[in-house]
Amino acid sequence: MDKMKIPFNKPYLTGKEMHYMYQAIYSGKISGNGMYTQKCHKYFEEKFGFKKVLLTTSCTDALEMCAMLADIKPGDEVIIPSFTFVSTALAFVRQGAKIVFADSNSQNPNIDVKNLEKLITPSTRAIVPVHYAGISCDMDSIMELAAKYNLLVIEDAAQAIDSYYKKKSLGSIGNMAAFSFHETKNLNSGEGGMLTINDDRFIKRAEIIWEKGTNRSEFFRGEVDKYGWVDTGSSFLPSEIIAAYLYAQLENIDVIQTKRKEIWKTYYKGLKTVCNQYGVKLPVIPSYATNNGHMFYLVCTSLEQRTALINHLKNDDIHAVFHYLSLHKSPYYQNRHDGRNLTNSDRFTDQLVRLPFYYELSLQDVERIIDSVKSFFNHYE
Repeated sequence: MDKMKIPFNKPYLTGKEMHYMYQAIYSGKISGNGMYTQKCHKYFEEKFGFKKVLLTTSCTDALEMCAMLADIKPGDEVIIPSFTFVSTALAFVRQGAKIVFADSNSQNPNIDVKNLEKLITPSTRAIVPVHYAGISCDMDSIMELAAKYNLLVIEDAAQAIDSYYKKKSLGSIGNMAAFSFHETKNLNSGEGGMLTINDDRFIKRAEIIWEKGTNRSEFFRGEVDKYGWVDTGSSFLPSEIIAAYLYAQLENIDVIQTKRKEIWKTYYKGLKTVCNQYGVKLPVIPSYATNNGHMFYLVCTSLEQRTALINHLKNDDIHAVFHYLSLHKSPYYQNRHDGRNLTNSDRFTDQLVRLPFYYELSLQDVERIIDSVKSFFNHYE
């Protein structure tokens, strides 16, 4: 009998999603900011200590709201890592910002804080650390630099739900943060995202931007007797159907996280010896960070080795993928980049491979993947 194919990702369903979506549909209110949206907001604020939460239709939307709240204007500079998804940069480019790309550190794809200060100029307005794989950046160092130069810190926490820096929830440390609930994330709603705000200065305006530039939220709370167009904004809030789906996931967060961490530990334990033997790097988690079981990756010794590994796994009906391409070399931005070599970002671009990772991945399948990886390295020349 042929082996079953192992996909890279499979969205997890708790079983309650359809029930809550049905309730939302028959409640008579399926546009945004209804009962399930409020339930999600309350849950996140209470569990993770975010000062203010607003669900969005995507993490990209949450990042665009951050750029608007930061009042980024043409000519302003924003520092982001080059090794990240395009949305991290795009949100600020849309506001006219000049993106200053930072390299990753040598140990993991997170931003290199040791060389961050030399990128700051009088035009710098914000630093956007990306918590790659849900592993925290060195937030004390980043916050100290931001305080020194009066900069905003906007956490790209797309992959970082339920992960911590020195016992502080990621997304609760910077002035604001953006999360993703895309189908590849620990908690998913198909598409979906969340803006968190930890700075009182931005809370009122965030609600206005979220509601198409109107003070509609204040009106429905009875704080004003009519609402109108008072600022810029867009339709960033998701429908109640998406919020209902997400709430079913929130109710199961502990079960989801326990299983994902178990998968991660099984990968790590099973691959540690062979990776050490052949000089392949495993994920590095600094002492100040926690692991939320978002992904498991390897850093191969070369692009050729990674390509061969992905093809080997494919022949075993296992779908592994490489990840981001350095944004400073992208067709859209390469002529705008200042020419610095970002060697670690390029190394992760060429050598990092992500192994299948999802809630329903059985530990037997994880062992099958581990055996296939071992077989590859033991025969690779």
